[in-house]
Amino acid sequence: MTGKTTRRDFLRDLGLTAAAMPFVLNLPSLGLANERTRKQRLVIMFSPNGVVPPTFWPDEVGENFTLKESLQPLEPFKDRVLTLHGVCNRVRGDGDSHMRGMSCLLTGIELFPGNIQGGSHTPAGWASGLSIDQELKNFFQSRPETRTRFGSLEFGLTVPNRADPWTRMVYAGPNKPIPPVDDPYQMFAKLYGSVQDQETLASVLDDVQADLQKIRSVISPDDQRLLDEHEAFVRHMEQQLRETRAETSATVAPDLEPGIRNVNDNLPKLSRMQIDLLVNSLRSDMARVATLQFTNSVGQARMRWLDIQESHHELSHEPDSNTSAQEKLTKINRWYCEQLAYLVQRLHETPEPGGEGTLLDNTTIVWTNELGKGNSHTLDNIPFVLVGNGLNFRMGRAMRFDRVPHNRLLMTFAHALGHEIETFGKPELCSGGTLAGLA
Repeated sequence: MTGKTTRRDFLRDLGLTAAAMPFVLNLPSLGLANERTRKQRLVIMFSPNGVVPPTFWPDEVGENFTLKESLQPLEPFKDRVLTLHGVCNRVRGDGDSHMRGMSCLLTGIELFPGNIQGGSHTPAGWASGLSIDQELKNFFQSRPETRTRFGSLEFGLTVPNRADPWTRMVYAGPNKPIPPVDDPYQMFAKLYGSVQDQETLASVLDDVQADLQKIRSVISPDDQRLLDEHEAFVRHMEQQLRETRAETSATVAPDLEPGIRNVNDNLPKLSRMQIDLLVNSLRSDMARVATLQFTNSVGQARMRWLDIQESHHELSHEPDSNTSAQEKLTKINRWYCEQLAYLVQRLHETPEPGGEGTLLDNTTIVWTNELGKGNSHTLDNIPFVLVGNGLNFRMGRAMRFDRVPHNRLLMTFAHALGHEIETFGKPELCSGGTLAGLA
C-alpha cells in the first residue's frame, strides 16, 4: 500500500486524523511502509575548524590500525569504522578557505561571485550547485519504494543566527541554501505537527490517543510494541524539551561573540536531544537522508564543560608548537567523536522495523569537516570518517589516497545507494570516477 492517495484513503477509512500519520507510517503490518527493498540511509555529521592530524589519523593502513585519541570513542565499533585520509576539497574560486570548505563540502562546486567578504580572499556568494544529500533526497523521492515523508532532515546545533557561506552546507540548488533546524523544539514540531505554544508545550499525544487506540486493533503484536516505544519516546522528548526550556530561561547569558546564539553551555544536552530525534526519525522512516551540523565553519563554541575557556576557532589558529592548544583541540575533537559514538550506539541498539538487524546495519554516518587542519586552513586531507553498513562498504579499515578530489567520494556515496551519476559538482574534478576499493 503506497502513494499519497492510498494513505489518504487509509486514514479516511479508519477514521484517523492526519496528526496520527507520524506514528503509523512505519508499522509494517499496516502496509503503509516502503518495504519492497532494504532501507539504506546516509547521515552526514559536520564539526568545524579542522583536526590535529597526529592525534586523529591512524598511522597504519588496512585492517590492523589503531584509533588515535581523537577517534578513541569509536573503539567499540572499530569493525564498523572506515577512515579515509587523502581526500581533498580541490574546488577553488571566490571565497576564503572557511567559506569554500563549508559551502563546497557537499556541493563540490564553486561559490558564485558575491559581496560576502571573508579572510584575505575575494568575497563570494552562495554555492552554485546542490549538495549531495539533496541529490540523494531527490533520487529517493523520485521512486515510490524509497519515498519518505520528508525526504531529508537537516539538524543543527548552536548555528549562528545569520545566513552566509560559513553557516550553510546543504543546498537545494544553485543559490538555494537550506538552513539547519537547531532548536529541538522546532524540530519536534516539524516531525510531529502543530503543538501548543512553547510555554505550555501540550503533548501531541493528547490529540491522537483516540486514533492510536483504533490503530491498535488492526496491527500485529510486534507493531503494537513499536507503537508503544514511539509513544514513550515522544513523551520523554516532550519532558526533555520542557526541562531544557526552563533551564535556558534561568541561565545567565554567557559572554559570547555577537551573533552566536545563547545556547553554548547547553550544547551537550542539546546534542543528545537532536541525536535522539534524528534516530527516531530514521526508525520511523520519516527520511533516509539527514545532516547533523555542529556549529558552523569558524565555529566559536566555548567548551567550558571540558574546562576549555577559549573558543574553538581561536584555539585552531594556534601554531603546532603550542602544546596546550593542541591538547585542547584534541579534547574538542574527541568530544565531537563522543557525539558520533552516541549516535552510532543508538543506531546499533535500535532494531530495524520490519527488517533484519539494526538501524546501524542499514545506515552509514559520515563525519567530516570544512578544513583538514585549522591553523593552515588547508583543504587537503579533509576528515572523512565513516561508521555503519548502510553503503555496503568494507568497513574496519584505515585507507589512504593520493589527494583525490572529494567529488569522487561524493559520487561513490551516490553509487552505493543505487544512484549511478557520472559526475557531481565540478565535472573536471570527477575524472577517474568513483573511488576504488571502498566496497
